[in-house]
Amino acid sequence: MAIILVRAASPGLSAADSISHQGTLQCSTLLKTKRPAARRWMPCSLLGLHPWEAGRPSPAVYSSLAVNPAGEAVVSSEQKVYDVVLKQAALLKRQLRTPVLDARPQDMDMPRNGLKEAYDRCGEICEEYAKTFYLGTMLMTEERRRAIWAIYVWCRRTDELVDGPNANYITPTALDRWEKRLEDLFTGRPYDMLDAALSDTISRFPIDIQPFRDMIEGMRSDLRKTRYNNFDELYMYCYYVAGTVGLMSVPVMGIATESKATTESVYSAALALGIANQLTNILRDVGEDARRGRIYLPQDELAQAGLSDEDIFKGVVTNRWRNFMKRQIKRARMFFEEAERGVTELSQASRWPVWASLLLYRQILDEIEANDYNNFTKRAYVGKGKKLLALPVAYGKSLLLPCSLRNGQT
Repeated sequence: MAIILVRAASPGLSAADSISHQGTLQCSTLLKTKRPAARRWMPCSLLGLHPWEAGRPSPAVYSSLAVNPAGEAVVSSEQKVYDVVLKQAALLKRQLRTPVLDARPQDMDMPRNGLKEAYDRCGEICEEYAKTFYLGTMLMTEERRRAIWAIYVWCRRTDELVDGPNANYITPTALDRWEKRLEDLFTGRPYDMLDAALSDTISRFPIDIQPFRDMIEGMRSDLRKTRYNNFDELYMYCYYVAGTVGLMSVPVMGIATESKATTESVYSAALALGIANQLTNILRDVGEDARRGRIYLPQDELAQAGLSDEDIFKGVVTNRWRNFMKRQIKRARMFFEEAERGVTELSQASRWPVWASLLLYRQILDEIEANDYNNFTKRAYVGKGKKLLALPVAYGKSLLLPCSLRNGQT
């Protein structure tokens, strides 16, 4: 459920590190250091009804459900993703009844303390690139803390393949090799020590490969797609590159034993947090993305607001732009609201870093507003002082009873 890594470019791999002459992906740097279709609308809450909210409508987050020219309904991206949510929840419930067999990585020659060293390196990377989140993980049990580090590092390495300084060297074939390497990792055949940490984590928690595959699919999307026709398309992209992390992390974070919420609803909230964070990043980085020829905004909503790609490239703040941004920010905040209730259902020892992530990312939206919606030339960021103030607030929220109990559900 925790999400800090969300499509952020960062220094990392060299071209040689990315693809070896044998055609195997490596990450040694981290080891060392027609006309528009008609649409009708459906509420996002249909995808994750919360049992602790019975009788109360969920926040009105909307996403388009496409209808083709023949008038036939097409399954929305939200429904496709929710099918994955149901699968992940079923896996967790099944494996909680039947504990995962202890299957350590076998095909990698590691010294006796090799796994400890691998996890320690994952922790160092997490601390270097996500300091606030790293601090929050220190309240977790050792096993959960190390597992979250391993997941974070795999996500970061995957992200850097297409969004790092050497992204121009990455091809669809290279991502295919990375996916094959992922499959090997899930069968206990890690390639390097960082892979070994994740492979060990997979042996300890009921983690499924699908969200990892879907994240790689998001990287493929970045290689071939620079525009999104509507929010339905953008939603799927946000799931691929960020919502997946929530699905990866819930089995590690754990659900509070006293929680009365369904497993499906907790996964749905984790997904909502990922979507919220990614939408926030998109809104923050409009100018930066435009300079790379990319526009991660729904084209139909831009047109409805009287805006075009050319307006984005010019980067002039107008009343039309302000009104457009207000609607986009409202949507992102609705997803944050969906996520909040789910965070309370996590195991108490896992809540603090998730709350910190949620509160800090949501403040980025406040900063965009404070900049008069100028996300063309000003980068909205949360200052160090506000970050420090958010930590005790996040800790206090982590101590609250789950929403399912506070609302008197039995």
